[in-house]
Amino acid sequence: MNLTIPNITPAAAELALLIFANLILLVDVYCGRRWRNLTYQLTQVAVVTTAVLSIAVTPAIAQVSFNGHFISDPLSGALKVIILLISYYAFFYLRAYMQARDELQGEYFILGLFALLGMLVLVSAHSLLTVYLGLELLSLSLYAMVALRRESVFACEAAMKYFVLGALASGMLLYGISLIYGTTGSLDLNLIRTQVTAQGHSNLALLLGVVFMVVGVAFKLGAAPFHMWVPDVYEGAPTAITLFIGTAPKVAAFGMLIRLLVDGLEPLQTDWGQMLIVLSVLSMGVGNIVAIAQRNIKRMLAYSTIAHAGFLFLGLTTATAAGYASAMFYIISYALMAMGCFALVIALGRKDYEADQVDDFKGLVRSHPWFAFLTLILMLSMAGVPPFLGFWAKWGVLQTVIDSGNTWLAVVAVGFSVIGLFYYLRIVRYAYFDDPESDVQILPGQDFRVMVSTNALAILLLGVFPSLLMGICTLAFAG
Repeated sequence: MNLTIPNITPAAAELALLIFANLILLVDVYCGRRWRNLTYQLTQVAVVTTAVLSIAVTPAIAQVSFNGHFISDPLSGALKVIILLISYYAFFYLRAYMQARDELQGEYFILGLFALLGMLVLVSAHSLLTVYLGLELLSLSLYAMVALRRESVFACEAAMKYFVLGALASGMLLYGISLIYGTTGSLDLNLIRTQVTAQGHSNLALLLGVVFMVVGVAFKLGAAPFHMWVPDVYEGAPTAITLFIGTAPKVAAFGMLIRLLVDGLEPLQTDWGQMLIVLSVLSMGVGNIVAIAQRNIKRMLAYSTIAHAGFLFLGLTTATAAGYASAMFYIISYALMAMGCFALVIALGRKDYEADQVDDFKGLVRSHPWFAFLTLILMLSMAGVPPFLGFWAKWGVLQTVIDSGNTWLAVVAVGFSVIGLFYYLRIVRYAYFDDPESDVQILPGQDFRVMVSTNALAILLLGVFPSLLMGICTLAFAG
């Protein structure tokens, strides 16, 4: 029996993060509450170290290791760095939120690190097995993070809904994976692609497997009509946890879509492309229309997430490298914008008060003009108004859709975007033109204000120079 040691260099970042997560778990257990900030500091060290390793080991040409289960390529490298950058900000916001409420617990950061590990595995998955392992590691960690505030009825209810519907989505995805494996005889995405090319559209079991896989992924992304968990989880979870759930995992889910549909099942693009078109139109319609009626800003942003998932699918339907790059640009832009929006909600909250109503933004310009300006940047960018980042994200997707011949789909997307302008501009109107209903306070701490400012200003900067980000996305699909 010959045993060969796999090349672990492509997975150096994941292995380092795993070691850090276990060491930080031991530190948190034995140091107690007096050293709770040490857990946070070590967590940020782990994130930065993992990011440096990700950059260092990313090859110019794809490398496959662990018997075909793991791939390191420019796409995975770019997505990992973005996920780690977003997570660095998310952990900072989480600490500020929990400290303001005297609820700082090391478990949040430890679970966040394991969720982060699941995301990194997911974007480097090269087999159906690795996809499922990464997804479950991510999902189980997020379920626990939502439920950690045990005294909150809303958090427990949100965690239960998240777990039950997430388990249903995982079951559908797993059933789809089993059908794909049964028809192709392989878990390796390259071998699956070869078998799918040979079998074409004649195998009904293969097509059924694709349907279940798309449904499972749509559940995870919160696309309509599989969106029922998103508003309740976003509203019920602590705002800092909502921020984490709504940003980095979305980028990882995009990586999963690329691995499954493009790397493994691209010969069936005409089939899953039609499914994504239906999901896209439904998501943009439901998200933008229902968001108008929301008075809770977390629920409003939840329906906004559903609408943005629809735009993400548009880029994938083109089946071109430019379309995939535009979709990647879009999901990164959305994650940065959503992070800034939820950070503003955190900033307006206090120990015994969640600023989760749209009315909480009324009169913000009178008490905190700088934060009103940041609100203006973030909301106009989410709405897709030039010259902010959100405009270029939508423009890139629409351009590739038109180039692919689906002009009608682009027209539908523009129509729903116009509807979306209403609820984004409503927040701007409240902040600039309405009188405050109560004293508007901002979470203390100069470091928090700096982080929120850099978050929002980065969106303005990337809006002025979109080629900085678009170049990275294009290179990720250049091969």
